[in-house]
This record gives sequence, C-alpha cells and structure tokens, in this order.
Amino acid sequence: MSDDDKRDERTGPTPDETIKAADEVTEGTEPDATDEAPENKLPADPEQLQPEVVGTRHGMFGVRGSGDTSGYGGLVRPVVMPGGTVRPYGGWFDELADTLLAGLAGQGADTAIEKVVVHRGEITLFVRRDDLLATAQLLRDDPQLRFEFCSGVSGVHYPDDAGRELHAVYHLLSMTHNRRIRLEVTCPDADPHIPSVVAVYPTNDWHERETYDFFGIVFDGHPALTRIEMPDDWPGHPQRKDYPLGGIPVEYKGATVPPPDTRRSYS
Repeated sequence: MSDDDKRDERTGPTPDETIKAADEVTEGTEPDATDEAPENKLPADPEQLQPEVVGTRHGMFGVRGSGDTSGYGGLVRPVVMPGGTVRPYGGWFDELADTLLAGLAGQGADTAIEKVVVHRGEITLFVRRDDLLATAQLLRDDPQLRFEFCSGVSGVHYPDDAGRELHAVYHLLSMTHNRRIRLEVTCPDADPHIPSVVAVYPTNDWHERETYDFFGIVFDGHPALTRIEMPDDWPGHPQRKDYPLGGIPVEYKGATVPPPDTRRSYS
C-alpha cells in the first residue's frame, strides 16, 4: 500500500502535519490594525455577554416586610437584566459606538464604556462613574454625536446586586440627528457617589436633586445638592427597596401611616 493510500485511511493528520499547520497562517487572517480598533474591544469582559441576575423577586411586586395581597405570594422568579451585546449592533448604533470610542480613546479613556446593551431596539451604554463627565461632554460636543439634551436622570435600587446596588440612568436626545440613547452608571451602596453632570447638562440640576432625595445617590460637584420633595431632616430615601412601605411618622399632621398588612383584613 502506498503512502497516499495509507494517508486516505487515517482519520486525521499526523502530529508532524499538525505542528506544520499551526505554524502556517492562512492568507488574509494575519493580525492587522483592525484587531486593535476600538470598536472591536466591546465588551472587554466576555462575562458581560451573559444576562445579569440582579436579585430574586417574591410575589407579584417584590413586597418585603408585609403581607402580599396580590394572590401571587408564592411566585418566585429571578430579576434578570440583558447582558452585553456583540457587534454588529445594527443601524446607527455602530456609527455611534465607533465615534464615541474613538473620541474616548483620544482622551485616554479607553475603558470608559463597560458594556453596550441593545435591547428591544434601544441602546444603553454602561459608563464607569469616573469617566461619566468626559463621556457626557463628548456626546454633547462631537459633531457626529450631538446629544444636546439630557431629559433627566432616574435612580434604580437593586439591593442584591452586590457592589452595584445603586444605578443612575441618563436619557439623552440628539435633536440634530433625531436619536435617543441611555447612559447607565452604577455605584455601591457603601460609596454612593457619582459625578454631577450639571456642568454639561444644566437641565439635570433638579433631576439630580430628586434622585438624591429618593435614592440617596450623592452627585459630587452639584451646585446645591439638597432634598427637593422631602423635608431636609427626613430620615432615609423613600424609593429605595429597603425603605418600609408603611409605619412612617407623618410630620405634617402628627399621625402615622400603618403598614399595608394592618390597614385592612383580607380573607
């Protein structure tokens, strides 16, 4: 039997052939400049592609510390957030990411964007809090981006998301290009500080005060970070998940609001 016939009977290459093939590079696949392009570096951590479980919800509304009157008291399900999205994002999202990442790289802020999430036709950029101001400034001033208007910041509290319990979500609008995006910044409950963007988006003045009032996020650099709805000496932050639903003294009338499970008897 010839060597060619013996080769045909084998189920795979010999060790020598494997080593030789490993040393060869198929034309067109050798490393080039595009491998280091900013748009090919998202997300940096492969784990960010996985859906993020930020807690477990019991009952219909996740009520804690009181009776569940929804009829779904036995329902238990995870609170899952979508993971990072890989390229291509689709539509103008890729153009946005290319321009933003190139601009941030030029400022030495290559790691400013933690991940990009495209979900239900909307794009959210997760930004490291230390790079929030630089990112917001670039989004506003770059001619290809031109997100001139920030319609506010929303607070979110995930008590079980260890190290990222507090989220601040910014809603940006480009009137020039008719586009909308979100920025999301996280901080731990033990260090609830996020830079204020009032210097870039003055409309956020009262929105940051409201988020501070209800969630306890401290916006460093805000011109006058005081409560906007609750009295200055009000204890706690009412929209946090660990805030009690009832039994809080009402300062204005000297009365109290009883907890929900004691207000009415359900059979």
